Amino acid sequence: MGIATHEETEGKVPALAFAALLAGNAALAIGPWFVRVADSGPVAAGFWRLLIALPLLLAFAWHERKGAPPLPRRVLWLALGAGVFFALDLASWHVGIERTRLGNATLFGNSGSVLLMAWGLFLLRRLPTTKEAIAVAAALGGAAILLGRSLEIDPRFLVGDLFCILAGLLYTFYILGLQRARMQAGNWTLLAIASAAGIPVLLAIALALGEPVLPQIWWPNIGLALSSQIVGQGCLVYALRYFAPLIVGMTLLTQPAIAAVIGWFAFREAVLPLDALGMALVGGALVLARSSRAGDPARLAKIS
Repeated sequence: MGIATHEETEGKVPALAFAALLAGNAALAIGPWFVRVADSGPVAAGFWRLLIALPLLLAFAWHERKGAPPLPRRVLWLALGAGVFFALDLASWHVGIERTRLGNATLFGNSGSVLLMAWGLFLLRRLPTTKEAIAVAAALGGAAILLGRSLEIDPRFLVGDLFCILAGLLYTFYILGLQRARMQAGNWTLLAIASAAGIPVLLAIALALGEPVLPQIWWPNIGLALSSQIVGQGCLVYALRYFAPLIVGMTLLTQPAIAAVIGWFAFREAVLPLDALGMALVGGALVLARSSRAGDPARLAKIS
């Protein structure tokens, strides 16, 4: 899943920025496949994703904070709390990945954009614009189609979809927890703190579920850490400052497309016309939600 943040930067956009935006989304889209093929449990895979990536994140954070004053205690607690929600998000999403189609998992896992928009409207105390109302309607319609198709194929797929929707909700709380902290800390610093806070939570959940934690084959967990936590997040951290939310939302749609292709090749998960319609509706809703000022993190920080 991607980072739902954006910083306006004036001037010419470097050619590398758009390539990084696409590469970040592509790397994140590969993550669910690593979860599927890992021989540890799905929640344990999330634990290894954060633990393996943490040394690099700490190094990036140290470089980012070099010469800066210590973080205020309130910012530190916000980042730690957000990390707990991040861990719960990963746990729910990874369980869902094991139980539904990869395209569905990626779409529903990114549903936080629509939820942030709805929360922003609530804080602004105004009715949605036409575009925002269309986004909500498209999200609900597309989700209904995909959930109905999952139930038709296998009830276990429906359970997986619901876990991924829960992950989207939890990811929304993760972003809301970080939005104020970002006023006084950089992306890498917050990501490192949140990851450190999430590691023990994921380990505790994996052990409570009786999952195998120590893998026999390490490359899926290493690949997950590098693709999702380092390359994916790193490319987005670099690129998002150069683009408006609408562009970010449109490129986000490469994630479910890539995940659906991987699902078809690796697991024979066919995408029928009705599935494609549901994905198009949810995907369109994500694009509209990303372009809504109601869900802009900077604006939410000012009014919350």
